[in-house]
Amino acid sequence: MGEEIPVNLGRNGLGWGIGESGFTPKAGEPVKREGDGRAPAGIFKISKAFGYAARVRTKMPYLQADKELICVDDSESKYYNQILDKNESDDPKSFEWMRRDDKLYKFGLVVDHNTQAKKSAGSCIFFHIQKSKTAPTAGCSAMKENDLRTIIKWLDPTKNPKVVQIPRSYCSEAEDLYNGVVCP
Repeated sequence: MGEEIPVNLGRNGLGWGIGESGFTPKAGEPVKREGDGRAPAGIFKISKAFGYAARVRTKMPYLQADKELICVDDSESKYYNQILDKNESDDPKSFEWMRRDDKLYKFGLVVDHNTQAKKSAGSCIFFHIQKSKTAPTAGCSAMKENDLRTIIKWLDPTKNPKVVQIPRSYCSEAEDLYNGVVCP
């Protein structure tokens, strides 16, 4: 669908997340947990775009990240793994500000990982702007701002956009599951 886009993953690699079925992880492989520094492996719907601007060119549902918008990563909160206005929350012990001083969330996409909010299974997973070409993330996937902007413009919710993010050893399975996936 376009040029290959390099991404940065979690500082501790990948861990199997909670998304759509398709892959059968092998025994002993890491599973995504809250705060583990792993990006989730699996198949996940991309549900919306977000950013600092009031509007951006996208067909995706768009959420403006103002100074009160948070994503709750406190697994004890009833709002775990939800993006909401801090003033409407239950004052969670832990959360991420969606409008950050480092501008890594100036543009982003929400990856639907753990949508049922299973306790401690990982939360607040996004595609966002990379800190640098070699900087890992805390558990998201990051890329250059221009590449992310291109994807945000290109995605169409009527096409049911998904990300297939898996260890290289599962690539041949991905080729069988999804037309268009080509292994290196």
